[in-house]
Amino acid sequence: MQTLLLVEDDPALQFTIQTALEEKGYVVDAVSTTGDAIDRLTENVYPIVISDIYIDEGTGLDVLKAAKTKDPACAVILMTGRGTMETVMAATRGGVFDYIAKPFDLDVMLDAVTRAEASLVDGEPEAEEEELPETEMIGNSAGMVEIYKIVARVAPTDATVIIEGETGTGKELVARMIHRNSRRAAHPFVPVDCAAISPQLLESELFGAMRGAYTGADRDRIGVFEAANRGTAFLDEIGDIEPEFQVKLLRFLQEREIRPVGASRSKEVDVRVIAATNRDLQSLTDEGRFRLDLWYRLNVVRIVMPPLRERRSDIPLLARFFAHKYTSKYSRDVRLMDSGVKALQDYTWPGNVRQLQHLIERLTILADRIDADAVHNALTVMESREKPVDTLAEAEEDQIKRVLSATGGNKSKAAQILGIERKTLYRKLERMRP
Repeated sequence: MQTLLLVEDDPALQFTIQTALEEKGYVVDAVSTTGDAIDRLTENVYPIVISDIYIDEGTGLDVLKAAKTKDPACAVILMTGRGTMETVMAATRGGVFDYIAKPFDLDVMLDAVTRAEASLVDGEPEAEEEELPETEMIGNSAGMVEIYKIVARVAPTDATVIIEGETGTGKELVARMIHRNSRRAAHPFVPVDCAAISPQLLESELFGAMRGAYTGADRDRIGVFEAANRGTAFLDEIGDIEPEFQVKLLRFLQEREIRPVGASRSKEVDVRVIAATNRDLQSLTDEGRFRLDLWYRLNVVRIVMPPLRERRSDIPLLARFFAHKYTSKYSRDVRLMDSGVKALQDYTWPGNVRQLQHLIERLTILADRIDADAVHNALTVMESREKPVDTLAEAEEDQIKRVLSATGGNKSKAAQILGIERKTLYRKLERMRP
């Protein structure tokens, strides 16, 4: 069993912690001053150090520095009853493993020591290294390879493309990939979320508006289509546009002319249109909620993005890509373990790739390694075992309700946990209303 260093100037608390650790089988060197702690660290190598912060003329931050200087792999756990943002930030920059506020339950301390010990054990294998792609269009599953083939064929053309798929599957990434590999690549790619703009403003957003066309229009405004001239306009959530505007969009797709709101004449623009939706447009046309002729105009080339649960073989590469991205971005040294990848593959991912990305980012910031326990803890709030469900829609509703309950109704936080945008959550809640 490993020998730990305990630095605590309160005799009663030192005795309590030391006794609890020794009952778990650890050997504990206990000291009461910063000087004694640094002397011990000079003479010995400790895999785990537990130290109070406010001790004497020195602090636990000095102990942290000495421990990391002696052994960069040392896991240091700091305790304090007077925690401040400054000390937490300094400890984090110094490489602290965990930071515990006093008073604490002994189980909290023992759990931190257990996690620290696990982080030092090399018995669990890391996830297999893989060659990472340069873009976030990742996957070698059959479904993704088919998408790559369609993109390669359609990109050099000016054909209109409709991309369908659940929220978070990467529809905009595909649109950007088409643009990047087209003859329009040197010109603008202009995205717009049609669902985020009120029906009254969507026309001016896309076509532009002249000064004085409506209240508040104090200058001429260029619309998306003109801004994307010679490039690509990406119309996200096209299935949410109102029927009366669908006629105007159809006319534009036919004539490639825009008339800004308040203008007396039209003008031509050279723009490619790529649209996307998380709704079934064919069903909407059958219900009379989406114009059939507009659907035909959009559906020149159709790409259907598979949900992540149908391409689980891509999860290891996606996880490795995001882990590499965020360890570099945040200057973190976080290992992706094989057990963590397996846990990721076992999950259903209602928020798809975007949810996976947010989860890996969170773990990269908060965890020291991404293993099964870390993944399961991060996913706990999203898991639902309260009742059986019969359909994907029911499962999604159940997830949303559970996360909202866990966040006390905080929609912004719930959207972040679910890995979806807040406006997407609002739309889903609206559809859930009886």
